[in-house]
Formats: sequence, structure tokens, C-alpha cells
Amino acid sequence: MQSNKEITPLYNENGSLQGVYISANKWFEKEAELEALLFSKESAHSETKKSVLRAEPTKDWELFLSYWDFNYPVEKVVKCENCGAHTENWTEDEPKKFRLKAANIGGMVSFLCVKCKYRVTKKHFKDHICYECRPFTCKIR
Repeated sequence: MQSNKEITPLYNENGSLQGVYISANKWFEKEAELEALLFSKESAHSETKKSVLRAEPTKDWELFLSYWDFNYPVEKVVKCENCGAHTENWTEDEPKKFRLKAANIGGMVSFLCVKCKYRVTKKHFKDHICYECRPFTCKIR
């Protein structure tokens, strides 16, 4: 394998290949294909996928709800303007259409669209919600 800045083989002191470093940019570029290959349901390692994926910050979501003081009821709708994915209640989807990435008591809740990897952000204001849908960008220097 040719070494470059985005994909680098990692060898031990004996020269044996121990692993491969993949930059975040390259990972996000090919994430769906790599996850399908590495974590297929037929794989004996399908349980590994659950441990590799970072857990959703549900405690942050619960904290956000505990400070709820908006002029409208809690809304669990999430929609991706890029690919059209939509759910009425992201907490009940199985399989997940959206993964919670962040929530804070200031009213911002962010999701990752599982289908197209876009970031869907809901900004809660006192009397309305503003939706934003953008491609995920890795901010690595």
C-alpha cells in the first residue's frame, strides 16, 4: 500500500503491519462504503460496530428537555433537505434515520443523517424552530 497523508499503514518494530491510519477527511468521503465493508451484518464482528460508533449524547438531550421553556410543545421531527430522509420521532426509529450528535440547553440540537451524512441542526427559539441542513465538514488542521 502506498503511504500518503490520508492513508498510512502502521508497522511495529518488527516491520509487521499493525493497522492503517485513515484521515477523517478520507473516512467521511468513503464512510458508508467502509462501514458496509467493515461492519456488514453478515460479519462475525457486527457487535464491534456498536462499540465503534460513539454513543448518542442522550443525557444532553434530557438536560435540554429539562430546561424546556419554549412557547410550543417538544418536537421530535427531523428532516434532511439534502436526501429527503424524514422522521416524526427520531427517538423511536429502528433502524435510526438520524443520530443525535449534540444538544445543549441553549436550544441547539444537531443530528447526523444516516443516509447522506449531512448535518441537520434544529435551533430552538422562543416561538419557532430554525432548521439547517449542511454537509458535514471535518475541521482538522
